[in-house]
Amino acid sequence: MEYLDQIICGDCLEIMSQIPDNTVHLAVTSPPYNLGLSYDSHDDNLEYEHYLAWLEKVWLETKRVLVPGGRFALNIAPTSIKNFRPIHHDFANQLRKIGLIFRTEILWYKQTMGRRTAWGSWKSAANPHIVPSWEYILVFSKDSWKLAGNREKADITADEFKRFSDGFWYIPPESQRRGHPAPFPEELIYRLTKFYTFKENVVLDMFGGTGTVAVVAYKTGRHFIHIDVSAQYCATAAKRLEVARAAQELPITVSRTGKQVQARFVFRNGNHKEEPKRTTAVVVQHTLTERREKYRTKCGTKKANADNNSR
Repeated sequence: MEYLDQIICGDCLEIMSQIPDNTVHLAVTSPPYNLGLSYDSHDDNLEYEHYLAWLEKVWLETKRVLVPGGRFALNIAPTSIKNFRPIHHDFANQLRKIGLIFRTEILWYKQTMGRRTAWGSWKSAANPHIVPSWEYILVFSKDSWKLAGNREKADITADEFKRFSDGFWYIPPESQRRGHPAPFPEELIYRLTKFYTFKENVVLDMFGGTGTVAVVAYKTGRHFIHIDVSAQYCATAAKRLEVARAAQELPITVSRTGKQVQARFVFRNGNHKEEPKRTTAVVVQHTLTERREKYRTKCGTKKANADNNSR
């Protein structure tokens, strides 16, 4: 496949149209939330109906490229902050309308309440606001609940399987933004990848950002397809992959490094290919495995250590 294990810089619909049918085992992404965030090379302030119509085209392409039984894990907030639209319901309805099977929803609890300012009417019933401290991962399948695969390629441990099958995931937001307003934490993608794919499967992120999905896919022995319209984000993703390839081991902890790396990625805005010049990458990555602490279910028994502003 032309785009396998590559960082592709270009329009997601244009690139996805060139991916063959029935080739992706897991698509996982978080689309722009249309809240006016400062993304590089994307207008995050579309009219809502235009926004939904654009993403429905992306969902249709996603369904086409998934293998039978392939999964689509969509990260989305409970409501849009602007006008409080039920964006997760709208996306779920779109995906069911095009024929994907709704499997489950995962509650990603982020504990991001420490710096709250959007109280509405303070200490008054006049107009108080509920601000979600969680986001959803909506999980769908194409045509079948079951994904064909070699059981010997299933690398999830018994401990991981038991913990990940609990749909309440406490994972702090990513603190290392790398120039992106809302990057995935690696732990979130690690769980989805290990739970829903076999080794050597293909994982797609059509809004790939700074490359967390591609990096985790590589570290866990999967293939990846990373697409993003931003040359800046693609360059960062390529540098992160170069560091992951140099590190070799999983799980890993990589501190700041000044190693000279060659970051390669492909532009598809025209018919040419470009490569950035050799540069010094200063990258921070964290281990994929979390501390083996027992989950505590009572409110207030575990203090969250989270960045309030990243996703």
